Amino acid sequence: MLSGGKDDLGALAMLEDSVKKLKSPKTSPGIVLHKTQVDSAIDFLADWVYESCGSVSFSSLEHPKFRAFLTQVGLPPVFPREFVGSRLDAKFEEVKSESEARIRDAMFFQIGSDGWKKTKDYENDQSLVNLTVNLPNGTSLYRKAVFVNGSVPSNYAEDVLWETISGICGNLPQNCVGIVADKFKSKALRNLEIQNHWMVNLSCQYQGFNSLIKDFTKELPLFRTMTESCIKLANFVNYTSPIRNSFHKYQLQEYGHTWLLRVIPMREFEDFNFEPVYAMIEDTLSSVRALQLVLLDESFKMVCMEDRNAREVGDMIRAVGFWNDLEAVHSLVKLVKDMAKEIESEKPLVGQCLLLWNELRTKVKDWCSKFNIAEGAIEKLIERRFRKNYHPAWAAAYILDPLYLIRDTSGKYLPPFKHLTPEQEKDVDRLITRLVSRDEAHIVLMELMKWRTEGLDPVYAQAVQMKERDPITGKMRIVNPQIGLCGNGFVLMDTTRLHWIKFRS
Repeated sequence: MLSGGKDDLGALAMLEDSVKKLKSPKTSPGIVLHKTQVDSAIDFLADWVYESCGSVSFSSLEHPKFRAFLTQVGLPPVFPREFVGSRLDAKFEEVKSESEARIRDAMFFQIGSDGWKKTKDYENDQSLVNLTVNLPNGTSLYRKAVFVNGSVPSNYAEDVLWETISGICGNLPQNCVGIVADKFKSKALRNLEIQNHWMVNLSCQYQGFNSLIKDFTKELPLFRTMTESCIKLANFVNYTSPIRNSFHKYQLQEYGHTWLLRVIPMREFEDFNFEPVYAMIEDTLSSVRALQLVLLDESFKMVCMEDRNAREVGDMIRAVGFWNDLEAVHSLVKLVKDMAKEIESEKPLVGQCLLLWNELRTKVKDWCSKFNIAEGAIEKLIERRFRKNYHPAWAAAYILDPLYLIRDTSGKYLPPFKHLTPEQEKDVDRLITRLVSRDEAHIVLMELMKWRTEGLDPVYAQAVQMKERDPITGKMRIVNPQIGLCGNGFVLMDTTRLHWIKFRS
């Protein structure tokens, strides 16, 4: 305690000094580094800033605490201008040179392109189209980005894609075996395939699955009904004062915190943008107990006496059918979203596409059975979206990849032709003969027939298909992913032109 006398002045001065130090920390002199050590450390710091891809701002370099840290470890202050001038240019040239060398070393590559599919944004009509180079070893290299305003015509996309290929290949466009993009399958991608017979141009499966949710929103009456009901419920609970207070009371009692239900304008649904609708449905489902308790509260009973809307909302909350239908919509969208998310993270190969859609069909059948919903309408939507995304390469890749060979009763490992439709079998023949020269077409068909009847050596097939459990995800993984068609004479006979099946979908 201070008494207020002269002796207190020293203590006050010490306190003031401590406060100043807290406000403007000064570190003790750090270690002394040689110039080469300083330069090396600054280079590593610059790499970290660049590779953080914008998550670390240049202004962070001028933060007092960060500068104090640099001083403590023996480094001089750094300024943003040092990282955006010649150092950044040199880094760009280094990465560009490394990227081009890796492309040159690859026997072939695939162009990846996303951003053409415009998402509805009422604030900004500009989007960024990314173009990458996918290599046979599974890595992707950034190539360039293009800003586009609004929806662009397919001939513009075709020009951009071909200019990208030409800029990489020069006079050897055959090195590009195909394109995967999130739009323009029936126009730009198709035209480039016709003009370059060796190309296999695919639509993005991640986009295809997400578009299926839009199909549900547009065509299934249950989606509209549940959206309208949730908007009505959320508006009533959020903006009727006694009900909101009661709702918060029971939220606090049941969940330990309070929140308003997310609510959207109906135009979001009319634009078939289901993401905010999904969030609103999740809010409603997570509040079911509190909503049911609100109906027992005196404040709700009082509001019901004068408000017809309150009585309708009350009937809705009491109805078991409402919650079952809401859970059905949520469950279906989650099912598709989870598969799309897995596609995004796993980056499946072309040969997996048919299996992915078969898996979706099976899961949706189970969903229909669980929620007692007729299969007809939703099956039609899935088949329509499947046809929009389907490419003959799906069937050919599935047949050619040893990963999917089936062991028959004689011990042979044979391609799974029995899982293809008659039309898909024809697609395999048509696609393979398109990819090769006319002189080689009959040889390839003979080899395909041999592949169909003889399959692959059992020892090699077992090595290809060997799996183990991933310790992180718990999923079964191929033990030897590097073993693929490289050992198959059918592929090697044609200058590896069929290696495209190892690329992404």
